[in-house]
Amino acid sequence: MSTKHRTTPEEALAYHSDPRPGKYEITATKPMTTQRDLSLAYSPGVAVPVQAIADNPETVYDYTVKGNMVAIITNGTAILGMGNLGALASKPVMEGKAVLFKRFADVNAIDIELATEDPEEIIKAVSLMGPTFGGINLEDIKAPECFIIEQRLKEMMDIPVFHDDQHGTAVICAAGLMNALEISGKRIEDCKIVLNGAGAAGIACLELIKTMGAQHDNCIMCDTKGVIFQGRTEGMNQWKSAHAARTDARTLADAMHGADVFLGVSAKGAVTPEMVASMGPNPVIFAMANPDPEITPEEAHAVRHDAIVATGRSDYPNQVNNVLGFPYLFRGALDIHARAINDEMKLACARALAALAREDVPDEVALAYGRKLSFGRDYIIPTPFDPRLIYTIPPAVAKAGMETGVARRPIIDMAAYVLSLKARMDPTATILQGIHARARAAQARMIFAEGDDPRVLRAAVAWQRSGQGKSLVVGRESDVKAKLEAAGLGDAVRELTVVNSVNSRHIESYRDFIYRRLQRQGFDREDAHKLANRDRHVFAALMLAHGHGDGMVTGVTRKSAHVLAMINHVFDAKASDGAVGVTAVLHRGRIVLIGDTLVHEWPDENDLADIAERGALVARGLGLEPRVAFLSFSTFGYPVSERATKMYEAAKVLDKRGVNFEYEGEMTVDVALNVEQMANYPFCRLTGPANVLVVPARHSASISVKLMQEMAGATVIGPILTGVEKPIQICSTVSTVNDILNMAAIAACKLGQGR
Repeated sequence: MSTKHRTTPEEALAYHSDPRPGKYEITATKPMTTQRDLSLAYSPGVAVPVQAIADNPETVYDYTVKGNMVAIITNGTAILGMGNLGALASKPVMEGKAVLFKRFADVNAIDIELATEDPEEIIKAVSLMGPTFGGINLEDIKAPECFIIEQRLKEMMDIPVFHDDQHGTAVICAAGLMNALEISGKRIEDCKIVLNGAGAAGIACLELIKTMGAQHDNCIMCDTKGVIFQGRTEGMNQWKSAHAARTDARTLADAMHGADVFLGVSAKGAVTPEMVASMGPNPVIFAMANPDPEITPEEAHAVRHDAIVATGRSDYPNQVNNVLGFPYLFRGALDIHARAINDEMKLACARALAALAREDVPDEVALAYGRKLSFGRDYIIPTPFDPRLIYTIPPAVAKAGMETGVARRPIIDMAAYVLSLKARMDPTATILQGIHARARAAQARMIFAEGDDPRVLRAAVAWQRSGQGKSLVVGRESDVKAKLEAAGLGDAVRELTVVNSVNSRHIESYRDFIYRRLQRQGFDREDAHKLANRDRHVFAALMLAHGHGDGMVTGVTRKSAHVLAMINHVFDAKASDGAVGVTAVLHRGRIVLIGDTLVHEWPDENDLADIAERGALVARGLGLEPRVAFLSFSTFGYPVSERATKMYEAAKVLDKRGVNFEYEGEMTVDVALNVEQMANYPFCRLTGPANVLVVPARHSASISVKLMQEMAGATVIGPILTGVEKPIQICSTVSTVNDILNMAAIAACKLGQGR
C-alpha cells in the first residue's frame, strides 16, 4: 500500500500563493483587441442581446454563460473535517471546488462565501442570484440548516440546487454498492444495512439507497448516541426520525451483528475488527470517514477475507470520491437547461458509474495507475481520472432529466452530444496525472544532482513526502540542512538521503569506472578523480550507472549543453549514440511533442527519422497514438527549397524502415495541425492533426517551444532525454519545483526508454 501523502504547511501556503494568489482566474472568450470588439462586447452592441433576452428569457442560454455557470455557495459552518471556521476561511476550499468543476467537466464555477449563519438570510441571498447561474452547488453548510436551505431553495428556484456533501457522497456510495452487491450475490431488498453517521451525507446515502429498493426496517442508522430506533427521543430531529427503524439493537456493535452492508460517514476507528467479524457472509464495508476511515482495509481483511472494502482515501482501492459525481451531474443538467437535479438523475449517475466500472478498462487508464484494473473486489468504482467519465455520465443524467420533465431544452442528437463531450476533455491534466501515478507505482530512488538549489531540495522533499519514491540528494549535509531550514522544511533533513562525494564509500570504484571509459580520450587518473569527486553531474551519473539510484534529474543550475557534456563522460548521450530530446508542449487541451530540442544541432534525414521514432515512442508512453509531421516552410514541394529537401527525404527513410506509426512531410505547421488546411492535400497520410513535430534543427525547435511558452502561456515539459541507457532528465535553469517534479516522474516512468 502506498505511503500516506504528506505535505507541510509551508508547501500548502506556497501552492496557494505562487505564482499569484488563489486557484483560478477569469479569461475572456471573445476578442477584446479593437474598438469594434469593445463596441460589440459592451455599448452599443450589447443592447441587442439584452433586448433579445427581455423579449424571450430562454435566449439567455444562447447569449450568456448562464448555461455553463454554477455558484458554489457556503457559509463555512462545516468546512471539510475542520468544522465551523466561518465564511472567509472557507474560500480556499470553495476555490478548489471551482477548479474541480472546470478540470473534470468544463463547468465554469464561481465561489460565493456568505457571512451569515441564518438560514433565512442564505435562502434570500441565493434565491436572488437565480438569473446569474445555471445551477447552485451548496457546500460545507452544517446540518440541520443545510436540509432547510436546500429544500427551500429547490422550491423557490427554477435551476438545479444540489448540496454535494449530501447527494454527491450518496451517488458514489450507491454506485459502489450496486457493484459490491452484484459481486457478493446479494439483492438490496434483502440486505441488512447499517449506517453510522446521521449527518447530511449519512441521511442522503440512506434515502438514495431506499430509493434503490432497500427496506426501511432493514436499514439501521446510528449516531454518537447509538441506534436511531422508533421511540427514541434523545438527540432526535425530524430528519433522523424519518429513518428510525423497528429494532432491538441499541449500539453500533448490536446493529453490526449479521449485517450485510456497513456505510460509514462518521469518524476514525468507529468500527472495530470484532464488529466486522460479526457481520454476515461477504460483507460490504464502505468506511468513508475522511481523512481516516472508520476501519482500514487491512484491519477489515485481517478478520474477514471475504469483505469488499471501500474508503474515501486515494491510496486504497475503491475510493468513494465525490469528484466522480458532481461535475458530471451538473454537466448533464446544464446541457438540458434543467430546472432541477432529481432522484432519477442521481440514480442515473450512479447506475452509469456502476456500469462503467464493469467495462474493460482502457490501456491508458491502466497505464496511468500503474496496474491492471478489472471489475472485482478491488475495483467496484471507476477511478477519478478515467477519461470516459466525461462522455459516459452526463448523457445518462441528461436522458433521465429529459424523461422526468425537468429539461427546458432536450438534447435531440445524443450521439452528437457525446462527441461534443469528448471534445471538452483537456488531456493535459490527465497525462500529467498518469505520469505521476506510474511514477508512484515505480517507487524509484531518484537522484537529485543539485542539492545546493532550494528548488531542487523542495522538489526532493515533495517527491518523498508524496509517496513517489526515495530522494537521494547530491550535496553537502550542512548546506542541505541550512537551505531546507531557510525554506521552512527543516524537519525534512532527517527524511532525505544526502550523498556527498567526499565521504562516499563508492568513490574509488566510480573513479576507476570513469578512467577506464575516458583513458583514450586524453584523461589521466587525476583527471578522472577530479571529475568523479568534484562535478556533481558526473558524480550523480556515476551513482546511476552503478545502480545506486533508479533515475536522475539535473540541469537546474547549469545550461543544458554543459550538463549534457558532463553526462557524456559517463553515458553515451550524443547524437551519434541515438540520444534525442523531445519536448511536450501542452496548450488549450492540445498536446504536441517537438524534437529535437536538446541533442541534434543540424540533423540530416537519417537523424530526423531517428528523432521521429523517438518522438513516437514518447507519444505512446503518454498514451497518444503518434502522428508525425516533418515540418518546413514548404508543403509537399512548394516552394522549392534545398533546406526543405531533407524533411522530404526523412519520410522516405521511414518508408524503408517500415515503422508502425503515421508520418508525413514535408509540410508547414498549419497544415500539420489544422485539419481544414490538411484537407487541401487529400493524399496526406495523416488521419488527424499531427502530435509529433520534427523540425529542421535544434534552433528552430528551441524557438518554437519558447515562443509558445512565453506568448501563449503553454505548459512545457522537457526536453525529455531519450535514447540513453539509463533514465536521466535535464531540467532548464528556469524550472519551478513542479517542473522538477514532472521531470523526476518522467525519469521514474522511464519515458522514452527502450525501442
